[in-house]
Amino acid sequence: MKEEIKDGKFMGSAKVGPKGQIVIPKEVRDMFGISPGDTLIVLADAERGIAIERFDTFNQIADAIFSGKAKQLYPDHTEEDSISFAKSIKAIREGIDDE
Repeated sequence: MKEEIKDGKFMGSAKVGPKGQIVIPKEVRDMFGISPGDTLIVLADAERGIAIERFDTFNQIADAIFSGKAKQLYPDHTEEDSISFAKSIKAIREGIDDE
């Protein structure tokens, strides 16, 4: 299959290597401004699939939750759930800083 970007969307493929690693296609890295050394968050849900996002995006979400905007961001979730989510993001940050 030929990989291409059309209307801000991309479809391509990536093989999983022997160590479980994948290479994000260059077109996607360029589209999202992903550079070597960037940290990405991997979200997985057995029913919905896998999503990958830059850590900085989630760090900004956590900051917004801690600044009192949890209900604006996630109106269908309790404030406790949002704060727990934000704390999980910050725990990931601590793990990154320890590397």
